[in-house]
Amino acid sequence: MSKTILITGTSSGYGKATVEHFLRCGWNVIASMRRPDPEIFEAPTDRLRVMPLDVTCEQSIAALIDAAGPIDVLVNNAGVGGVGAFEAMPMSLIRQLVETNAIGVMAMCRAIIPQMRQRRSGMIVNVTSSVTLGDFPLAAAYTASKQAAEGFSASLAHELGYFGVGVKLVEPGYAPTTRFGANAIIPVQDLLPGEYAEFARPILATFAKPALTTRERDVAEAIWAAVHDKTGQLRFPAGADAIALAEAR
Repeated sequence: MSKTILITGTSSGYGKATVEHFLRCGWNVIASMRRPDPEIFEAPTDRLRVMPLDVTCEQSIAALIDAAGPIDVLVNNAGVGGVGAFEAMPMSLIRQLVETNAIGVMAMCRAIIPQMRQRRSGMIVNVTSSVTLGDFPLAAAYTASKQAAEGFSASLAHELGYFGVGVKLVEPGYAPTTRFGANAIIPVQDLLPGEYAEFARPILATFAKPALTTRERDVAEAIWAAVHDKTGQLRFPAGADAIALAEAR
């Protein structure tokens, strides 16, 4: 019998690639996004359900969990970016980063844990970022939100392990196809006051021509590896740049 995986943030990028990877491998997939669009995926199949979800809304989460039925694996991939000088970031943006990237992950986990605990089986994979593996300038608030998700996951893994439920972290690197800060709520240029121009110039130039990068399939494959891991490994860096950072660390 095919297992069912629920993936958040699947309208593009890593989430979309992960949906297609698990479909090709015979899984039942629930692809969630704010504005559902089944047409974005490779081919229609009765093993795919595309459903609405806002991870910052408890009512939206509850409605999805009620409609989804039993879920074997949850992948928390939904996230937003925020790149720029920290002092230029409005508190509303900082709160939105934390609300989506950290609290949204916690809310999804809290909603799914009861059924997994009762079955004494299941897997939760939380997708963070390679910013947790190194010190990245112009990403202070974003890094804080992703580090929060990492600390939460590491602790939760101990709690749920007692009930036979796994928790894993996948740490993607930088994918040029999505551009540096492409999923940012506010464009990077709006968060770089003139005083920061000279400091930011070489940093942005490096991201324009990175030495190592991450492909979308790297992340999908890392999530697949995390779901099937039997060794107890917690962290799975994804992409050549993320792997290099993890090894250096």
